[in-house]
Amino acid sequence: MKEFFETYQSDILYALGVIGGVLILHFATNLLYKWLVRQEQKKYPGESPKAIGWIKRILNALWLVLGIILLSFLFVNEEKYDALQHNFNLILYLGIVSILTIVGAASANMWFRSSIRKKIANLEDPTSFKFLRYVAVIGIYSIGVLFALLAFPSLKGVAQTALGGAGVIALIAGVASQEALANLVGGVFIISFKPFRIGDIIKVTDTMVGTVTDITLRHTVIRNFENKMIVIPNAIINKEKLINYDLGELKICDRIEIGISYDSDIDLAKKIMQEECTKHPLILDNRSELDVLDGQPIVRVALTSLNDSSVTIRAWVWARDYTDSFDMRCDLLESIKKRFDSEGIEIPFPYRTLVFKNTATEPQNAEENSEKKDKKP
Repeated sequence: MKEFFETYQSDILYALGVIGGVLILHFATNLLYKWLVRQEQKKYPGESPKAIGWIKRILNALWLVLGIILLSFLFVNEEKYDALQHNFNLILYLGIVSILTIVGAASANMWFRSSIRKKIANLEDPTSFKFLRYVAVIGIYSIGVLFALLAFPSLKGVAQTALGGAGVIALIAGVASQEALANLVGGVFIISFKPFRIGDIIKVTDTMVGTVTDITLRHTVIRNFENKMIVIPNAIINKEKLINYDLGELKICDRIEIGISYDSDIDLAKKIMQEECTKHPLILDNRSELDVLDGQPIVRVALTSLNDSSVTIRAWVWARDYTDSFDMRCDLLESIKKRFDSEGIEIPFPYRTLVFKNTATEPQNAEENSEKKDKKP
């Protein structure tokens, strides 16, 4: 045993040094991870440090793999020494590139998040910063992937061309589909021309109405009033004719339309609708000074159409914004219906007339008709 240790003393010390170095690096990585997590929780409470967790996993895996390669040097001959050396350098390079890429993307993301919070606190529009955050993060990851490709001889030429800038557009056009490029261009147009911003209430169709919560490189996210998230590709929403309730003036005119029967008193129905609308707490007086001097009412009510079984009466009511308009509309439909019921104003509903035929007499009538035809000269 003593001769064994004396013969392989240098190899044993080398192996113990490698194992000890891996354990020390693993311990130091965990300590650094805990310290970074505490720092991020102080600066951004309530957010999970995903980037730091990835760095921890990559570093621990890197130390383990590099340690195994270093230990492998003890058991290989000189012919495989160069191959192990190449693998060691390759894994070390990929690990460093991965860590730098994640750190760069996380730093850019944190900076943009901080800037977005400041803009929201200052009541400024954060839409551009939210969109640019995705562009910056994806750009950093793309550059990191290209640098990683430099380590592989077969892909080195593609990576060098792309990093040189000459083939970036060609590379994107070749890899990405036409739909993906259309969504990307649509997102750029939305940010540039600003038909809507983060926080605006928009209506794309009757079933897609809500608040814009995010605009990414591919899609726009809308939270509807059922708290459901609607994801619309930028290429589609960029072509749609939409209504932005927060663009320009926020006040909105809503139309309350109710059909009454022809037998009901039209003047009384108009009076009821005007009274109910005028006394609602969310009503907005949109009259000009001249209208007030002329004695124009706050709410205009008129008969707008004569239908098959009803006449339609419409009231034009103004509200401060879309939310007030929706709440006021629901309240007015209920209160007007109750007043109509108490005042004898009928809201017509479909009538159906059923005609019953006596099929038992049909054969007898058919025989009588045939006898009459036979008696004719």
